[in-house]
Amino acid sequence: PSNVGGRQSASELFVLGTTDGKFHLVSKNGRFEKSVEAHNGAVIAIKWSKNGNSLVTAGEDGQVKIWSRSGMLRSTLAQVGSPVYSVAWGPDSEQILYACGKQIIIKPLAPSAKSTQWKGHDGLIMKVDWSSVNNLIVSGAEDRKYKVWDSYGRLLFSSHPHHYPIMSVSWSPNGQMFAVGAFNTLRLCDKSGWCYSLDKPNTGSIYSLDWSRDSTLVAGGCGNGHVIFAGVVNQTIEWKHLVVTLQEEKLLLVEDVVNNTKDQLEFRDRVVKMSLGWDHLVVTTSSQCLIYSTSNWNTPLIFDLKGLTTSAILLARKLFLIVDSVQGLSVYSYEGRLICSPKYSGIRTDSLNVNNIAVSSDTLVLVDSRDTRAYHVFDVNTGRELTDKPLYHSQELLTVALDQYGNTNERCLGFVDKNNDLFLVQIRHSNPLTKLKKLGGMVTTVMWHDTTNMLSALQDGRFTVWYYPRAVYIDTELLPQSKVFKDAGEFGKNPQIVSFLGHHCTLRRSDGSLVSTAVSPYPTILQNYVSKTSWDDAVRLCRFVKDAALWASLAAMATAAKELNTAEIAYAAINETEKVEYISYIKDISNKAARNAEMSLFCKQTGEAEGTLLQGGLVYRAIRLNIDLFRWNRALELAVKHKTHVDTVLAYRKKYLEDFGLEESDSVFLQYSKEIAVDWTTIQNKINMELENERGK
Repeated sequence: PSNVGGRQSASELFVLGTTDGKFHLVSKNGRFEKSVEAHNGAVIAIKWSKNGNSLVTAGEDGQVKIWSRSGMLRSTLAQVGSPVYSVAWGPDSEQILYACGKQIIIKPLAPSAKSTQWKGHDGLIMKVDWSSVNNLIVSGAEDRKYKVWDSYGRLLFSSHPHHYPIMSVSWSPNGQMFAVGAFNTLRLCDKSGWCYSLDKPNTGSIYSLDWSRDSTLVAGGCGNGHVIFAGVVNQTIEWKHLVVTLQEEKLLLVEDVVNNTKDQLEFRDRVVKMSLGWDHLVVTTSSQCLIYSTSNWNTPLIFDLKGLTTSAILLARKLFLIVDSVQGLSVYSYEGRLICSPKYSGIRTDSLNVNNIAVSSDTLVLVDSRDTRAYHVFDVNTGRELTDKPLYHSQELLTVALDQYGNTNERCLGFVDKNNDLFLVQIRHSNPLTKLKKLGGMVTTVMWHDTTNMLSALQDGRFTVWYYPRAVYIDTELLPQSKVFKDAGEFGKNPQIVSFLGHHCTLRRSDGSLVSTAVSPYPTILQNYVSKTSWDDAVRLCRFVKDAALWASLAAMATAAKELNTAEIAYAAINETEKVEYISYIKDISNKAARNAEMSLFCKQTGEAEGTLLQGGLVYRAIRLNIDLFRWNRALELAVKHKTHVDTVLAYRKKYLEDFGLEESDSVFLQYSKEIAVDWTTIQNKINMELENERGK
């Protein structure tokens, strides 16, 4: 039976292509429901679409055709001069991937849409496959290589030549692995291309590969007439001092490398997925979910699962998320309580993966599978979207990540877009897109620290760590000063960040090996001091370390907390003389609301500054703020609304125009100028009175 979006088709049909140019629709009991004349010559490749509504066939005659579920011809998508040996549907079932000779072609179903084509191999391409989860393409050819591509035709990985031609490739349903078949050869590879394992079964060439729905078993059709079955074992995950290994399909080994202890965990059913972090191990089998505390391996919390196709488990500090390609998303507490099952209209659960999902203890972000420029933001406690409509970015999103530390209202989402630009957005702000800031370009992978707001990334051949990325909202000039970097050449080509725990960041090289790089422990200590408002300790730490990046981070954190004394010391340490003088000016302001408003202005948050002044009853300061910023219409609007200082606004507006030799052209200002006389003596007296009253508050 065909796998259709992770489920069996309603009538449980399967399809056979034969050498006489026909394909046959066959029921599960073996009865031929229909036979269709499809090609002149053999039907070489045939595939169901993801939703099960369509078929694509490719033949010896060089034609690629689209058929309805009932076997009616919908269109001839392509006609080429040589046989087409392999086809695959795109993730959205709106495109077809096929191989012709040495070329790989992506052809949209829309008649007027432009196709994408590139040279894939130096020999005849035998097999291609396209993952609906990670949107990556894998190909194998007679040049004895397999290659991994993105959907734009950019090469991500190329294997060394094998001894024999590559005859088959197939992505696992969860998009984390793919299998490669050749003569007496079966490889299991990571999605980035490096090889987990190599087996040498005595089967002849493996011509076809397919996976079980839970991505734990793979079956291969062999040249000797046999079908080979293989299970995925020896998977290993690490967290701090713990290493968990899947030794057999129902057996896990937990090793504590510090205490030198080992525990075996046996399961009733086959292990499908496991995830380790935040002092918990979460394991899903084909029927259950088991939650282990790292302090007690003997009594897990167990609950039954409805779905059988867990594709990912994402852990956060207080909860975890299970992604099932059929049942959808489920958020659970570590006590096994279902918190919510978030979803949005048109969600395609079979395309969800760790790159387009981000979860924290209070927020969930999902990239829209229909339009990857859009992303949905959920409150995990209610399962409801925080915005009426999804948020849109100008480019497609490649990966998203949420910070795990700090105030809920300041939760930050970091994402990398199609141009490899890294952005930061305060996702729970009332208008998040106003809080969208670019951190840098040429970024390939990002990871937040587990217990602080540090952010790591691989950027333009360098390993970069932002000690306090939120500085971009406080003082943009502090952002480059509060980051450190080192050359990433030692990590090889295209490394990926795996974890960022404590004082170490772990990366995986393109050959699959893990390497660790040290990160200064002082930013973590500094942020812990700040979280406890231990400002004196924070200053002493920075004076001891004498690191400009640490001082810049402290300056940003102190400014955000409106801790003026500490901010003044920190800015002085990095020689920001003008800002030290401005902070000194702010400290001399006696009124608290005015002081807070000036700090908001210092952070370039003019709207917040105005709101603070109005809330504190300082209407004149709010009006003067807009005058100083040349926001004349807003200044007049406030003056009219509060029935004060209209003449002040008109006077400063008139002086501004005279200084530049301009005439008044705004009809609103012309009208009020006729009705209200401007007297600078009266205005100055009113201003002095306002300042006197302010000092008395």
